[in-house]
Amino acid sequence: MSIFIDDELCTGCGSCVDNCPFGAIELESGKAKILPNCNLCAACVEVCPVEAITLERDENAIEKMDISQFKGVWVIAEHYKKKIHSVAFQLLGKGRELADALGVNLTFVILGNSFDDQLKEFSQYGMDEIIYAKSPILKDYYSDLYVKVISELIIENKPEIILIGATPTGRDFAPRVAKRLNAGLTADCTALNINLETRNLLQTRPTFGGNIMATIRTPHSRPQMATVRPGIFIAPKKGEKDASIRKINYSFDEKDSVSKIVKVINTSKTTVNLEDAKIIVAGGRGVGSKANFRLIEDLAMALGAELGGSRITVELNWLDPDRQIGQTGVTVSPKLYIACGISGAIQHIVGMENSEVIVAINKDPSAPIFNVAHYGIVGDINEVIPVLIKEIESTNINKE
Repeated sequence: MSIFIDDELCTGCGSCVDNCPFGAIELESGKAKILPNCNLCAACVEVCPVEAITLERDENAIEKMDISQFKGVWVIAEHYKKKIHSVAFQLLGKGRELADALGVNLTFVILGNSFDDQLKEFSQYGMDEIIYAKSPILKDYYSDLYVKVISELIIENKPEIILIGATPTGRDFAPRVAKRLNAGLTADCTALNINLETRNLLQTRPTFGGNIMATIRTPHSRPQMATVRPGIFIAPKKGEKDASIRKINYSFDEKDSVSKIVKVINTSKTTVNLEDAKIIVAGGRGVGSKANFRLIEDLAMALGAELGGSRITVELNWLDPDRQIGQTGVTVSPKLYIACGISGAIQHIVGMENSEVIVAINKDPSAPIFNVAHYGIVGDINEVIPVLIKEIESTNINKE
């Protein structure tokens, strides 16, 4: 795929320069010029008033793939200190939904060494099959070995959809696997759906700083790969169904990897775990000041809740960065989410919209947060929250 500018038609108006989201166009001698960092998004094509810019797709350059060979939905798990990351189980819930819609099997893929006695328990989460790639060295994460094993398994089994957690580990190996297989990958998805007619995975994610929600599909290649942030989907409840288990032993050792893990050091200095919190009280710009945030803290304490906030509260130094909720923070799905003085920008909404119950307190009745809230209170938080705290303390709700 290539992009061209017709110098004879170009008037040097600068519309393409102003609308390029990547700063990949400049004016040179009164004509537009494409820079090397262009990613062929075609935004310039749409805004050019004289149609001087064209995007040409070389259909012959695309190797035709028989996508009908690919069947099944896979969830690839990651682990740390012999514990599977919670996002893997969350993806099993969505994976089951997608697999049932397509009439295919759901497979849970684990690369590790110490999960033999847990496989039966894992199977209760609703998958049809577990593929367990076992090797002593896979007790730790080695990027090149993960890419090798996962790529080989995909080539052999041909799944049509692969779901991966958008964690630091998932974000590392997923694009490497996609590149090796020439597969499509959409990162940081917030919604997944299926077009049953084409069997295309519809992958929705925020783009352009969260101002636009884009739905992406990869119609000509398989597998269709997506990474999903923790907290977006809900883990299924355990059932009685037992999955079939396929164990594959690998004889890797350290010399088979280009890297060597000498020591694992946990540099985290925080005990905050918003992703697993049952109740979260979050504040936004409407709180007014760092001093006023004490009121939000008091409500959180009364409820036995974790404290969170929107990006602006972190930028204003009202709140620590590890408590930021939203597109550039953490994604949460507690049983109860109370948004205090949060207007409801899309960047924040994508981080908490899957909470079971959302309560919004805002003095602006037209605030977007009320569009996603289950219950809304229009009022000044300085007046509303003290009343809530008094009622909570009188009923001892935090002791339940």
